Amino acid sequence: MNVHEKKYTEEHEWIELSEDGKTGTIGVSVYAAKSLGDVVFVELPALDAEVTAGDSMGAVESVKSASDILTPVSGKIIEANNVLEEKPGTINKSPEGEGWIARIQVKDGGELENLMSMDEYAKFTAE
Repeated sequence: MNVHEKKYTEEHEWIELSEDGKTGTIGVSVYAAKSLGDVVFVELPALDAEVTAGDSMGAVESVKSASDILTPVSGKIIEANNVLEEKPGTINKSPEGEGWIARIQVKDGGELENLMSMDEYAKFTAE
């Protein structure tokens, strides 16, 4: 697997591993950002929180709805994107770039095999 390839969940989160494969950056997909509409508040995960794949690690609130952010893999939260506290709309402008949610120390890289590639995710969201 290419470590720089984003992997996606059915709940519309993505993760991209660092070069060493030990940490991952997590965010919501472009599809999710468009579905949410204008994001007005982001609840970021707590630093050093131990999470299991599928756990809620925060939330995104928009003018339309509120959605939990689920972690795609198990591990420990090592960084949160504090820019989102002041500028939650960054998620709308750059959901798969500057609008990332958190960074995680990955416990088991094998969990990524359960996630979708970009092509698989594109087919999933087209259905």
